[in-house]
Amino acid sequence: MRFDILTLFPQMFEGPMKESILGRAINQGLIEVHTHNIRDWGLGRHKQVDDYPYGGGAGMVFRPEAVFGAIEEGLGVKLGSAEEPAPPPDFPILLMSPQGQVFDQAMAQELAAYPRLALVCGHYEGLDERIVQHAITREVSIGDFVLTGGELAAMVIVDAVARLVPEVLAEESPGEESHTRPLLEYPHYTRPATFRGWGVPEILVSGHHGKVADWRFKEALRRTIKRRPDLLVKLELQLDKKERKLLEQVLGEEESQGHS
Repeated sequence: MRFDILTLFPQMFEGPMKESILGRAINQGLIEVHTHNIRDWGLGRHKQVDDYPYGGGAGMVFRPEAVFGAIEEGLGVKLGSAEEPAPPPDFPILLMSPQGQVFDQAMAQELAAYPRLALVCGHYEGLDERIVQHAITREVSIGDFVLTGGELAAMVIVDAVARLVPEVLAEESPGEESHTRPLLEYPHYTRPATFRGWGVPEILVSGHHGKVADWRFKEALRRTIKRRPDLLVKLELQLDKKERKLLEQVLGEEESQGHS
């Protein structure tokens, strides 16, 4: 799988991409990570990539020329124009944005199915909206907080997606991890069997694989109920009559817009 990262700070990815599982996966040819410096497509002698926002306000805004250039020339994607629209790209182009859909394990699994993935790291006050509308396929957030730039978010997504690529991890590992299902992972133990008076649950050393599996599932349930009860509760169970009716209205409106 190939990852293309569009950023003003490509050097930030040099260390993380060379270490641990990602580093091994790159060395084995299982994944590729390519960084593209957006400033290479900046304007003028100083390679300007930002400007003041129309209408006034604090902060600077990414100009469209640099990001469009990085996507078209750096990624080989034709974006078109208002007069000559272009077909959508063959792979997702994600914008790291606090306004985006919150990244989770389900999205990681979805993205891992693509042979290629591009991630655009924003900075400043934001990006010109024409970039978002005509060059980006999806905005993605890693949580309800704001970072100084999209680089750290991009690293998180690359890590989460890359480990789902076949052969990057042991075959059985991803399926049992937290959030693969709406369930946290069970507790783990290793040697020694007794440490400072604390022991290991006897069932884990019993050799009875069926009972071990049952114990792990029960402990996973217990941990989820205590730490993340929201994972076990569907939204519909929390809605009163009025809220349910409003939800149905919104779903109807979205459906009608999707067919329009």
